[in-house]
Amino acid sequence: MKLAWPFARAAVVQLCVVLFAFVAGRPAQAFEWPFRSGLRGETTFDSLPPEARDTLVRIRNGGPHRHHRDGVVFQNREHHLPERPRGYYREFTVETPGRRDRGARRIVAGAGSTGNVQTSGEYYYTDDHYRSFRRIRE
Repeated sequence: MKLAWPFARAAVVQLCVVLFAFVAGRPAQAFEWPFRSGLRGETTFDSLPPEARDTLVRIRNGGPHRHHRDGVVFQNREHHLPERPRGYYREFTVETPGRRDRGARRIVAGAGSTGNVQTSGEYYYTDDHYRSFRRIRE
């Protein structure tokens, strides 16, 4: 049994060296931790699904909104969006064709410097029910 330990220790050391070499050889931006990092880049208005574009137009126009939960405070519990005071973010449903419920797609609007989600220009799209977001650039 005493002979097995040096071999096991050597195998662990080799594994660590291989993992370090793998990680060190990768570009820093290639790694995106899954926790507290739900912002997955950007998208444009034109590349959004048509239903998301319709929702964004309704947000900017102040309604009418189709769901009674549209406009409620989004609490950012997962901390995927930048930290802001409670009430800063509002969520709006993006229709999903063929679904009878609200589905997983949303636009979350920030109040921005104007304090108004209609004019702030700060909008985020999620199609996986808040697991990840893309900032909508206009």
